[in-house]
Amino acid sequence: MQLDAMYQEIILDHYRNPHHKGLRDPHNAEAHHINPTCGDEVTLRVALTPADGAALDDHAVVSDVSYEGMGCSISQASTSVLTDLLIGRTVAEGMATLEAFTELMQSRGQGEPDEDVLEDAVAFAGVSKYPARVKCALLGWMAWKDAVSQSFEKESV
Repeated sequence: MQLDAMYQEIILDHYRNPHHKGLRDPHNAEAHHINPTCGDEVTLRVALTPADGAALDDHAVVSDVSYEGMGCSISQASTSVLTDLLIGRTVAEGMATLEAFTELMQSRGQGEPDEDVLEDAVAFAGVSKYPARVKCALLGWMAWKDAVSQSFEKESV
């Protein structure tokens, strides 16, 4: 099987059988993002557990990510992959993964994804060749970043 065909199958599998779909409680924050170009939407909730039991910081563990959304296979599959990659990791590790995924999406097809970091998210490497689709792939990731930021802001109030 060609690599592109395998990547396409990963995307379609996550679209048809989404992981962690359905908004769940408890959660620290919720973010709703819309891609105005195509109308894709995602509402994403994040639950963080402080590492030291006291305050939320970059060492907090992403204990849950849940979402509801509608849109193309790319936006929905990317959000499903995100949940698998980030649940159980620290916020710092999640932000590093977000950075690696964003870098891949901005590579215009020239990036060499690190499979150890991105795992199934490497399947979106081909999407980076199509600037109009990059926003689709990043939709859930930007909602996650926003929800984490909101969690930290609520904590500091």
